[in-house]
Amino acid sequence: MIKYMIRRLALAALILFVAVTAMFLMIRAVPGDPVQIMLGPRATPELQASLTAALGLDQPIWKQLVIFYSKMMQGDLGVDVFSGRSVTQIVMQQLPYTLELIFASIIWSALLGVIFGAYAAANPNTFWDRMIAFVSVSFIAAPAFVIALLSLLVFAVQLRWFPAIGVGEGFWSRLHHVVLPAFAIGLSWVGYIARLVRASMLEVLGEHHIRTARAFGLAERRIIMVYALRIAILPVITVIGVGMGFLLSAAVFAEIVFARPGLGKLVIDSITTRNYPVVMGAVLVSTGLFVLSTAISDIVNAWLDPRSRQSL
Repeated sequence: MIKYMIRRLALAALILFVAVTAMFLMIRAVPGDPVQIMLGPRATPELQASLTAALGLDQPIWKQLVIFYSKMMQGDLGVDVFSGRSVTQIVMQQLPYTLELIFASIIWSALLGVIFGAYAAANPNTFWDRMIAFVSVSFIAAPAFVIALLSLLVFAVQLRWFPAIGVGEGFWSRLHHVVLPAFAIGLSWVGYIARLVRASMLEVLGEHHIRTARAFGLAERRIIMVYALRIAILPVITVIGVGMGFLLSAAVFAEIVFARPGLGKLVIDSITTRNYPVVMGAVLVSTGLFVLSTAISDIVNAWLDPRSRQSL
């Protein structure tokens, strides 16, 4: 298990290096002079040259990349060119709001998806199985930004059950504010997880140890909850790890629609103003979260199912 963890974490570090390097080069390849866009058309040539040197844009690309990684290893992601604040401080201030939204979405969607999938697998080819299949596919097909707008109009504007914008202060207020955004970006995952759990559990229910348990006269509820669901839920762990990246992208819509702070909104605002240090800092943290979540899900999966350790 320890060898598998070392190999998996080394692979995660390699993936992170490649992804961040590619993003760095892509940002530098965007047409236009970022310094001129940041300072405006009335900036003097001296001021433009000073900012260009401060950002290191007068250096070759390879040297800019080396400087970026050397500072990153020291925890320095640069300085915001507009406010003069540390990019690390800016990103870390926005990170908790995004994590709060993502974890709330994962918790409720995974819980409901597992319940739906397990019930459908326990009652195959029945009315409720078909109804759950219909609802799951409908959830999957619903775009996150459409659900965000509709939920805002219905539950915040018309019914006034939840606040429309902001994040609130205090535990209960923040929980109240996160309900609608988490519902908007987590709804499609209910369908994904329900279909995945149903397919996995139907396969597990046909294995020998399940037939043996039934032969010993164990209750069907106990067989499903203890012997089948424990194995059938393994693919869900992997999907949740991979789903972190999709939830990060979906969180952008929720943060914009519901006027929430977060990494997604920070990236959009920084790209608009060509604020390179903030863009790279936010992208680096977002990519690190995605790579780390997939690595953790693989490690947990390998711990629960030793057979998967041979895949790496």
